Amino acid sequence: METIKILNIDILSLTQKELLERLDKGVLITPNVDHLVKLQRDREFYEIYQQAEWVVCDSKILYLLSKLLKHPLLEAIPGSSFFTAYYMYHKNDPDCKIFLLGAMDGVAQKAMERINEKVGRQIVVGAYSPSYGFEKKDDENKAIYEMINKSGANVVLVGVGCPKQEKWIFSHKDKMPDVRIWMALGATIDFEAGNIKRAPKIFQKLYLEWFYRFLMEPKRMFKRYFVDDMQFFYYFTIQLLGLYKNPFRE
Repeated sequence: METIKILNIDILSLTQKELLERLDKGVLITPNVDHLVKLQRDREFYEIYQQAEWVVCDSKILYLLSKLLKHPLLEAIPGSSFFTAYYMYHKNDPDCKIFLLGAMDGVAQKAMERINEKVGRQIVVGAYSPSYGFEKKDDENKAIYEMINKSGANVVLVGVGCPKQEKWIFSHKDKMPDVRIWMALGATIDFEAGNIKRAPKIFQKLYLEWFYRFLMEPKRMFKRYFVDDMQFFYYFTIQLLGLYKNPFRE
């Protein structure tokens, strides 16, 4: 599969249809502008990107900007909408068994109930909303391994925020050998539970989903969108000028 380099990562250039047809094992991570800024400073996060089998563009902003490159991305595949497409694609596949890990207390359970009702079978076989700082709690992590292993899940969606979710997957996935597919998909569990509303269609068509999220949570999202993420445009301009250098390569 063709990849497109944006700053220091290679992003797969494929359609959602192709991803649905080909995704049968590995770790799926979905870079956006925020990820790319973090990837300039966080070596551990960068190394995870080098190991992930599926690095797929989550952001319509990245998709639009890629048109300035010699080879643009084929499509943006937002993780939250992809997950809905994924479980509907496997609606009648009894071998697809999903576990949801993330969100606030009770939200993952609600998402599980809603998805199973929509699909018409128990495609989501387990759900757990971990405590704050769970990644540092050995007992809770062991309990999570046990829950996932006992559930029979072979697909796990982890939605605890970037880069925590990606780091947790790569630090712990070996403890759950029956899981074939790992998805690091941020707020997807909240969307599925109806806890956070997706942007109206007009915002999606205008590539302004990020702005809708800002309007919904201005205090939490202001620094991310209007301070931290603005750095991306500097780095990308440097790339267009042929002057960008990967900070983690000699």
